[in-house]
Amino acid sequence: MLTEFRNEPFTDFSVSANQEAMKTALGKVKKQLGQTYPLVIGGERILTDDHIVSTNPGSPKQEIGRFSKANTQHAERAMKVALESYENWKKVSPVERSRYLFKAAALMRARKYEFSAWLVLEIGKNWAEADGDVAEAIDFMEFYGREMVRLSQPQPLTAYAGEENELHYIPLGVGIVIPPWNFPLAIMVGMTTAAIVTGNTVILKPSSETPTIAFQFIALMEEIGLPAGVLNFLPGPGASVGDFLITHPKTRFIAFTGSKEVGLRITELAAKAQPGQLWIKRVVAEMGGKDSIIVDHDVDLDQAADGVVSSAFGFQGQKCSACSRVIVHKAIYDEFLQKIKERTEKLVLGSAEEHKTHMGPVASKSAYESILEYIEVGKGEGQLLTGGKAKSEDGFFIKPTVIAGVSPTSRIAQEEIFGPVLAVIKAEDWHHALDIANNTEFGLTGGVYSRNRRNIEQARKEFHVGNLYLNRKCTGALVGVHPFGGFNMSGTDSKAGGKDYLLLFTQAKSISEKY
Repeated sequence: MLTEFRNEPFTDFSVSANQEAMKTALGKVKKQLGQTYPLVIGGERILTDDHIVSTNPGSPKQEIGRFSKANTQHAERAMKVALESYENWKKVSPVERSRYLFKAAALMRARKYEFSAWLVLEIGKNWAEADGDVAEAIDFMEFYGREMVRLSQPQPLTAYAGEENELHYIPLGVGIVIPPWNFPLAIMVGMTTAAIVTGNTVILKPSSETPTIAFQFIALMEEIGLPAGVLNFLPGPGASVGDFLITHPKTRFIAFTGSKEVGLRITELAAKAQPGQLWIKRVVAEMGGKDSIIVDHDVDLDQAADGVVSSAFGFQGQKCSACSRVIVHKAIYDEFLQKIKERTEKLVLGSAEEHKTHMGPVASKSAYESILEYIEVGKGEGQLLTGGKAKSEDGFFIKPTVIAGVSPTSRIAQEEIFGPVLAVIKAEDWHHALDIANNTEFGLTGGVYSRNRRNIEQARKEFHVGNLYLNRKCTGALVGVHPFGGFNMSGTDSKAGGKDYLLLFTQAKSISEKY
């Protein structure tokens, strides 16, 4: 009998035993660095001459893994295998498919520290952020498994005399899953297992920044006995392999999380019907944001400052939900600036392997260079309050940066930076603040700190974001608690981790028999 879904608890790293377990896991994972990894197509492991090399962003000379790079011939082979596997997998009962997810969740839970260690080393998450990523991956599998069981039951329909009527949710076909590097386990696992548990087969094209973490999941799914060909692992260039799969006439859906630019390109490519294509391809896309927290004049400024700094600089600001703009009522502007400056300057920037580190490196050299360029732009658009430069050591470390006095229409207030940069905007009053909050092309997350009930209720109705947080930080969505997805250029509002999500990977078939 299935128990009710409960979110996976976070690890308490103030407990010495948990600290030791994490250190042990880091040591174990370090002994596995530098391996060469294959493509996995239909259970067959294929090595190629060309490689994608994953490195540690905190120590770029340290090689995490070397990955066989797929070409379009491999992609065609993966599609053929996935199509063949689909014919059997779609006939497996939903309850049986769910059991694969429950088994995978149990194994991941048992190896939680090891999965966290891979996240620390490959993408620079600190211990708490890595642990949260793993917990969310476990949550997705537990939640989606239960949801598939629920959807497999007879669906409620209006009774009609003389007829037997029923509705079933059936799978779509072969899907392409393209996950991001910033939640390379949780989001990858969520999109992939949602597709699999609903009866589809998957070609997984991992981020080139984080293929090792994805391979650990592939190995785990092999270990639990997921039939070969249901999940295929295909690292490769987006411009060739990615485009080939997106435009393939047999591709039924694409699940993507990443930048607005790539998401729009995928949508455009998928919209054009190819010769032999029998369906309109479905695109499930989450494309980032430019998220604001409004701080009203009547709040506990310490609580608000804690929430803003946590939202802005958790995982180096590399979250699509991160607070990249704080909009502050003019009556408390100067005092609030001082509070966020003090808190920001207390953040410990350093190796993600160290327990006390708040902020590790940014993801890559290209991200590092782009963020530093934006900081220079910001210096010309506002007042540098703190930070504003790299930390002088090997690795892609950037000090948490706050730029005050920013115009609501300036570049750093409008463009997605995806790094540890917070723009502070002064608002004349509540209505001005809300207008500013809605002035971007995005609509993912937003936050409000206020004690004014009328203002809070207006925000509920008029703050145009997919996930609105009141009197708390704007990051840290929990599966089942905060279904996640945004409006406008933030994507298709897929609501990952919610009861609507699996429907995106199915089609509903209504059957009526007259007596």
